[in-house]
Amino acid sequence: MTAKPSVVGLFAGIGGIELGLHRAGFASALVCEVDAAAQRVLRRHFRDVDLVSDVRELRSLPKADLIAAGFPCQDLSQAGRTAGIAGKQSSLVGEVFRLIDRRGSAPRWLLLENVPFMLQLQAGRAMRYLVNELEERGYTWAYRVVDARAFGLPQRRQRVLLLASRTEDPRPVLFHGSEEEAEAPHHDKVACGFYWTEGIRGLGWAVDAVPTLKGGSTIGIPSPPAIRLRLDRRVVTPDIRDAERLQGFPADWTLPAVENAAARKGARWRLVGNAVSVHVARWVGDRLMGDGSYGGYREEPLAEGKPWPKAAWGSKGRSYRVELSLWPVREPYQHLEDFLSYPVKPLSVRATAGFLARTQISSLRFPRGFLRDVRMHASRMRRELSSM
Repeated sequence: MTAKPSVVGLFAGIGGIELGLHRAGFASALVCEVDAAAQRVLRRHFRDVDLVSDVRELRSLPKADLIAAGFPCQDLSQAGRTAGIAGKQSSLVGEVFRLIDRRGSAPRWLLLENVPFMLQLQAGRAMRYLVNELEERGYTWAYRVVDARAFGLPQRRQRVLLLASRTEDPRPVLFHGSEEEAEAPHHDKVACGFYWTEGIRGLGWAVDAVPTLKGGSTIGIPSPPAIRLRLDRRVVTPDIRDAERLQGFPADWTLPAVENAAARKGARWRLVGNAVSVHVARWVGDRLMGDGSYGGYREEPLAEGKPWPKAAWGSKGRSYRVELSLWPVREPYQHLEDFLSYPVKPLSVRATAGFLARTQISSLRFPRGFLRDVRMHASRMRRELSSM
């Protein structure tokens, strides 16, 4: 029997990349994750895989076909500190390059994953740093922004997938398939998700989906999104088990994180928000295991200093823009309200009032009828409280 291709997972989080790659036929040789709560999850689900805590303490890596790193996004995210690639957290990607420089550690493939805001933050300096580091080491690279909704999940989650190799062409892996995005129904006809922790700089609104699940918020807590239901216009928050499912994990995947007296409230939401979509990782794994063919989409030279597009590739100082959609596939879509399998909770009066107060001092424009529905929910909740 042929041995499974092996993967080393750096900044593994709760194992989204690893689980997706396992489903595609890969086997883990090592996982590395510093967060104690995430470590408890990894130990439960990857019992036979060596777990290392701090990437900075690794002297070398086991020989592997693929090194995967969903490196920290806090400094690159629009919702984060936006300190850039040199920030304290996101600069840790430099440890990946240190490790692949070690003799015998260079893999056949290197996969990096992060938020699409990195393409524009500081005029795209983060992506320029990454491709320069790769090309200095003789790698050909390709990246593509992919939306998790393409895989049927009602979460609007866009992520940059950057794949590189010194021996292979990454284009057939990432540039396979370019489907039209499904047309969004009218927001009055479906459930819609939004972040009740926002309301001044951004809303995080999504039609028939939740906005990107995230590990923090502008009010400083990991929190679920809110969902305005279609029929009765109630505003609710989903169960953590449905959030796990929205990321492609089985329900209760993160339960080990809180089986400890020291676990903080909200730890599971933080871990799920920071995770990599399992379905997206599975697609990459399937492509790596596939036939290597792709459509040969139109390419144009990308001049240095020009904004980074949604997809590009390069080698030896030359880079090219590629016209591709964010949907490499178009799996049957699960409508948000039908997707929810676990009991929902009404958004509290306090949370609703705080959101409405922030909207009043913002300059944001909201979908017609949306704030009316939120106010109706607040009134309903107050009546229910007064009758108790």
